[in-house]
Amino acid sequence: MNKDWSELNKTMQLLLKKEESMHAGIKTLVDLRNQLMDVLLSFKKDLKRADFDAIPFMNASGYHCKTIGYSIWHIFRIEDIVVHTLIAGNDQIFFTGNYRRRIHSPIITTGNELVKQQIADFSRQLDLDELYAYITDVKRSTETIVNHLPYNRLKWKVPEERKERLKSLQVVSTDERASWLIDYWCGKDIRGLIQMPFSRHWIMHIEACLKIKNKIHP
Repeated sequence: MNKDWSELNKTMQLLLKKEESMHAGIKTLVDLRNQLMDVLLSFKKDLKRADFDAIPFMNASGYHCKTIGYSIWHIFRIEDIVVHTLIAGNDQIFFTGNYRRRIHSPIITTGNELVKQQIADFSRQLDLDELYAYITDVKRSTETIVNHLPYNRLKWKVPEERKERLKSLQVVSTDERASWLIDYWCGKDIRGLIQMPFSRHWIMHIEACLKIKNKIHP
């Protein structure tokens, strides 16, 4: 893991443990996310369209067995689902912004169910300009919600009715590669969700994207 990102992530986790340092913890989280977002924005500036669909490590077992386009989708669909459906209990940006039509996505899920060539085929269908508009909206929305959380909310776990609401939306595939996500998220408190989908999850997938980029453009 990138040393600077790892240190920011560790610092953020420590700061969120105490009420008096929570604000600094959220600021550290946002700083980390801004650095990671800069990497994603650099892809849009520096890479060709086809590079977002390339899958040079198709048969690998790590996060780098995906495409850059898929990875960006995946990071932010998960975040949108978790922050809005599970934490805030409101509508996802994906739906309120009509992003399925705008992005030209054939799916509304996280994409965990897709494998190998399916991932590359999926990536080719995405409108990158609209995908980037979506991720910008989701990032901003998440940070607004997290900034307004009181400290005692960090220990709050997802109530059963929100878990059932998530299932009803069908935004997590019933495929075994994806279905575990619901119990995984709902087993965490909000502090735990901040530490995974909103931070470490970004790091893991963006580092994988950098590995893909370096393979395409050595």
